[in-house]
Amino acid sequence: MEVSSGDESPLPSNNVKALASLYSNYVRNSIRSFFPISIGFPDGFLSRIVSFYGSSKRRRRRKTCLPLPLPSITAAASLDRSSAITPEAHRIFNVLEDIIEHTLQNLHKIQKNLGFWHLRAEGSSARKSYFMICERGPCAFINGTLQLIRDCLADGSSMQKLHCSASSYISERISVLASLRYCLATFLAKVYMEVDRIGEDLVKDPENSLPSLLVTINDLFLKLEASIGHFHANRQSGSSVDGSYSVPLMFAKLPEVNQEGSQWSECEIRDAINLIYENLHTLDSYLSVLVAKHRKPKKVTLYWMHYTCGAVGISVCSLWLLRHSKLMGSSDIDNWIREAKDSTITFWNDHVEQPILSIRDELFETFRKRQKGVMEREEVKLTADSLHRMLVAFSEQTIGKKFPENASDQKMLEIVMNRYEKELTHPIQGLVGGELVRALLIQVQKLKLDIEEAMLELDQILRANEINFAILAALPAFFISLILVMVVRAWFKQDTRAEGRGRVARIQRRLLLREIERAIMQFQIYKDQGLENDAQCMYGLGLCFLDSLHCLVERHAKDTGEWICLRQDIIDLAKPGLQTEHKLSIASRMERVYDCLLPSSKRN
Repeated sequence: MEVSSGDESPLPSNNVKALASLYSNYVRNSIRSFFPISIGFPDGFLSRIVSFYGSSKRRRRRKTCLPLPLPSITAAASLDRSSAITPEAHRIFNVLEDIIEHTLQNLHKIQKNLGFWHLRAEGSSARKSYFMICERGPCAFINGTLQLIRDCLADGSSMQKLHCSASSYISERISVLASLRYCLATFLAKVYMEVDRIGEDLVKDPENSLPSLLVTINDLFLKLEASIGHFHANRQSGSSVDGSYSVPLMFAKLPEVNQEGSQWSECEIRDAINLIYENLHTLDSYLSVLVAKHRKPKKVTLYWMHYTCGAVGISVCSLWLLRHSKLMGSSDIDNWIREAKDSTITFWNDHVEQPILSIRDELFETFRKRQKGVMEREEVKLTADSLHRMLVAFSEQTIGKKFPENASDQKMLEIVMNRYEKELTHPIQGLVGGELVRALLIQVQKLKLDIEEAMLELDQILRANEINFAILAALPAFFISLILVMVVRAWFKQDTRAEGRGRVARIQRRLLLREIERAIMQFQIYKDQGLENDAQCMYGLGLCFLDSLHCLVERHAKDTGEWICLRQDIIDLAKPGLQTEHKLSIASRMERVYDCLLPSSKRN
């Protein structure tokens, strides 16, 4: 089946390149018709071989994508690859999935770069000037600095010119990326609406529905070519984009003879599918070049000054270490390593090993310590018994009567104190022939008993809190371990991304849901005003946001068991025929019900 160019004018006879390209396309399509088609890939058999061997960086396919607006039974059958659906339906389902997937991927790239330039456009003039000089690489830094000096020496309006240049630089990229987003969003909306319109017929009667759907998709590609083609023709003469634009976007189209027929052969369907894959590959190639010329700077380019300062710092540190190493005859590094090793061992022994051993001894060797405590109590008891005997003997001798064995020490001590006070009236006589010395010795024995009892109580308090002291000594090591665990946990979870479970990730998902609601309302406003193209663009952007939400919440929703209901709500929001009021109510319910979309405060 011959494939003609998108331009309907005949090729000139002297255009050798166009003639060779035409025949090479014809030969390639003829050869490809003899090979089976693998419909899971975006291009034909030979194109896949070329891309496999010629590209060192293959694009990774996404894990999930917004499903097609097909009946649920059919969608399940297409996912399960059941034999209930014909091979033609399988092929067209994969064609539609690839078209929507590739378009969504390109939209996500454009949206990401457009968001960066919008942030730069909202910044102050000083922020824009800093970007122009310091965040576009070393060459732009040198050229911008020299131009700034020349303008300052010439007329003194260097900063004003730099501000104008920065605004023009940013606005040009915003204009191109916004136009690309408009065209791709409109194309995506038309494809999605067409699949929703013809879905039932495609399932029931694929043989009669396939030709009309393929023709419609081919027409949509040609309309996309017409809408994007102005980028090549309307390029500004003073553009800040490096290099030249790529060649004009030109899609292959179906021959007129096939568009008129209602029944197509297997070969014609195969060639039409190959042609759609070829157009899809052409669109990807064109957009990759065009977006690359207007994309945001790479991270290395944005932070080249930080990386340069880091490299200089590392070089200085390396030279300093080299100066103190053995290569230069110095033993400083060996001494530092030895001291660090000794400090680490000391810290380990004082704050990790010894506290743990103390806790272990306190928990598992208390029996031995209790036996030791019993012996100490016996010593106190011996002192108390000795004091009791001394008091009994003194009291009996002083009063002249016998005291019982269980007499109170307090009463006998009162007798001793009374005698002591009486002897103090005549101290010399009391020392020589009285009981003053004996009363003093009894008081010394009483003081000894009080001290031993106090020491026993203090020892019991220390033993009771020994485990607390061991835990207190281990607190520095515990806090260091806790900080390390928190750092490793934050690194693994990466909650700053929208797929995470932290507060920042929840905020990003809720903001994405707000963008979906805004796109739905803006779609209805444009539709009421009769702006059909603008309404289709907003619908396509809504599909792009829904696809992002579909990918971000899948893992979290599956963990909480909400994925089936949440996925159905996302599919309902993507339906073209559902009323705006119902879509807004679904979005509001999603924000209130599902755990992955709740704010952190309400969730707690």
